[in-house]
Amino acid sequence: MYNILVCDDDKEIVEAIDIYLTQEGYHVLKAYDGLEALDILEREEISLLILDVMMPRMDGIRATLKIREKNSIPIIILSAKSEDADKILGLNVGADDYVTKPFNPLELVARVKSQLRRYNQLGGSVKEDQDEVYEVGGLRINDDLKEVTVDGEPVKLTPIEYNILLLLMKNQGRVFSISQIYESIWNEEAIGADNTVAVHIRHIREKIEINPKDPRYLKVVWGVGYKIEKM
Repeated sequence: MYNILVCDDDKEIVEAIDIYLTQEGYHVLKAYDGLEALDILEREEISLLILDVMMPRMDGIRATLKIREKNSIPIIILSAKSEDADKILGLNVGADDYVTKPFNPLELVARVKSQLRRYNQLGGSVKEDQDEVYEVGGLRINDDLKEVTVDGEPVKLTPIEYNILLLLMKNQGRVFSISQIYESIWNEEAIGADNTVAVHIRHIREKIEINPKDPRYLKVVWGVGYKIEKM
């Protein structure tokens, strides 16, 4: 059984998360500020930490920095702040994921499962020497085997979906316009290609993202095109 530590100064939120995680078979330990979380981490074997940002005595950012000095367990930051700068700060100090309040408890549970799978299967960051393996976060393509996995779980894509994803994965961070994607994959001039590409992008997101409406990997750059986010 996995021990999940939930740390938030709002006791109602802690209790709500406890209910959902317990239903999934996890054992939940509770803390209400960063110092209390650090104390529990010293005494208990914790598999994953859900950590609020704004708390008394020690906030989630400082707690994450302290934890990362000697512990690599998955950390999901939980905060009412939705600005990109706050998300980036949380991730930069060592958090693995970021969930903004108010949140869907089922999405949080899905993120917990995703982080545990990735951590236990990969043991952290795994690098491949092969030129035909492409990775970003928990998303991985082995082009030699034509395999796609997310957090170690196989994903079935159609040939078109696979080729679109491979194009973007090979060029992480680069934005491709709809026309560029269409012409690269279909090898013909992109006339009226917007809907065609958009449908395939939507299907890819539905298969690789926890929340397709708030994608982690396959991002839209409005008015420009699509890219795979570098991590």
